Amino acid sequence: MMDKEIIELSERLGKVLKQKGLTIATAESCTGGGIAQAITEIAGSSAWFDRGFVTYSNQAKVDMLQVKQSTLEQYGAVSEQVAKQMVAGALFNSHADLAVSVTGIAGPNGGTESKPVGTVYIAWGVAQLLDYRHYNFLGSRESVRQQTVLAALSNCLKVCQKEP
Repeated sequence: MMDKEIIELSERLGKVLKQKGLTIATAESCTGGGIAQAITEIAGSSAWFDRGFVTYSNQAKVDMLQVKQSTLEQYGAVSEQVAKQMVAGALFNSHADLAVSVTGIAGPNGGTESKPVGTVYIAWGVAQLLDYRHYNFLGSRESVRQQTVLAALSNCLKVCQKEP
């Protein structure tokens, strides 16, 4: 069962997107499709949700979103640079007006000293305007993923409320 706060945020985002005639696409790694699931929990979301890309592996990021292999090698999959390339790829490979991407380490394994478990990058973009945020979430794997979905939806809602 999806968290009530996530459902409410998805409903608010959907209402704003629909009012403005905009659509959204998702590019997800650490959430494994959780953002797309939250969006599609809302009846009628096909009016404002274009598509979702679940790119858990590096190869999927390259193949589906045109993330550069050199970027992955230089910065790692969990980085600002990859998050930005993921969102750009989602916009390019969809008909969406807005896209959001997430890449991170949900745990319980995989963290390092420089990128501990809970490190997440969320990027979003409208046309050529891309932005991102770096988060350090705490808690279990499920908690990190849930916090990531909430933050992604929240950032998208803020962007939509600014768009004319």
